[in-house]
Amino acid sequence: MMLEVADLNVYYGAIHALKGVSLQVEEKEIVTLIGANGAGKSTLLRTLSGLIRARSGRVDYRGAAIQATAAHKIVAQGLVQVPEGRKIFANLTVMENLEMGAYLRKDNIASDIDHVFTLFPRLQERRKQSAGTLSGGEQQMLAMGRALMSRPTLLLLDEPSMGLAPLLVREIFNIIRQINQEGVTILLVEQNALMALHVAHRAYVLETGSITMQGPAADLAHDERVKKAYLGV
Repeated sequence: MMLEVADLNVYYGAIHALKGVSLQVEEKEIVTLIGANGAGKSTLLRTLSGLIRARSGRVDYRGAAIQATAAHKIVAQGLVQVPEGRKIFANLTVMENLEMGAYLRKDNIASDIDHVFTLFPRLQERRKQSAGTLSGGEQQMLAMGRALMSRPTLLLLDEPSMGLAPLLVREIFNIIRQINQEGVTILLVEQNALMALHVAHRAYVLETGSITMQGPAADLAHDERVKKAYLGV
């Protein structure tokens, strides 16, 4: 098991943001987490990344408990998040952003830079540009490329399609599929439930801090409750 979350409870002051959340991600899967704004999806990813501390519950990553581990040590173990809103370093160049993604590594990163440029040719064209001048789609590609530079085994993607034109959304999802086919396990939080269920193997539905449904993504895509609530059908 790549990731196992058991009975996770997270609070913001008196607000109970995650209520006994349990989920699993198998190696080489794409698992998606869908739900409305404010359901707790980003809170869950930030807790898995070590940015928020859970009040109770357990997070096992590759068989070891990490719920008390510092965020930078979690990255070093191969669990890496692409945050909502990209969070790129706007005043650094594309190349410098990618190098920042590899800051924990001591080996040669040239082949990984080449690989990122193969996945995202536009970044190669703009490698000397400051990241703040890129379009929204290019910034999303850079955020993903930067995360890949740390050689993740589990990639957490938080709303990768947010604010992007439909054509770019398709491109980003094709790349997500390709990254997964190359052996990276992915936990995907995504408002575009239709695309997320199309690309994922399994899915969980998070509603007001609780998991209310789970199963194969194709099954959830055809479930009447999911269609009505998230697919606009």
